[in-house]
Amino acid sequence: MKQYRVNIKNMVCPRCIMAVQDILNELNIQYNDVNLGYVNLAKSLTDAELSEFKRKLEDFGFEILNDKRMKLIEQIKNEIIRFVHHPECEEQIGNLTKHLPDAIGHSYSSLSKLFSEIEGITIEKYLILQKVEKAKELLFYEELTISEIAYQLNYSSSQHFSRQFKSITGLTPSEFSKNKNKGRNPISDL
Repeated sequence: MKQYRVNIKNMVCPRCIMAVQDILNELNIQYNDVNLGYVNLAKSLTDAELSEFKRKLEDFGFEILNDKRMKLIEQIKNEIIRFVHHPECEEQIGNLTKHLPDAIGHSYSSLSKLFSEIEGITIEKYLILQKVEKAKELLFYEELTISEIAYQLNYSSSQHFSRQFKSITGLTPSEFSKNKNKGRNPISDL
């Protein structure tokens, strides 16, 4: 069965997948599956269908990607987000230099160079930003200790985690937990 893939920017969570599915259903567009960052359509769209789909996506803050380099950037971001925020198994957040090439099919050095060129930060810095946002979420719910959060996010120690957290947020994890106005950022804005 032939599939027609449409890459979509700013899909970062399961609710984004549901929103895109709702749009597709509303427009009676047949699809095979919807994942973070893309949808596989059952058939190609007419210009009118594509235009309406694009308009509806933009109403939700999504955008169809056509540029190959931007598609790769979005794939990298989606893999890192999936890696940190939506692990499919209990594996630790670990070796990104192995995971990204396996998931995307390009060498890590080429992905790293492209990401830095387009985004202005390294893949490693983006990973750290995502890990800090995940840590904020875990601290917000107060279900895990700082050591457990450090372990879950694959830090070598809770001290290393705390130093990195403070360098990004200006607060230690303990200070963040005590703060009543916990400052979390949408992961799509990182």
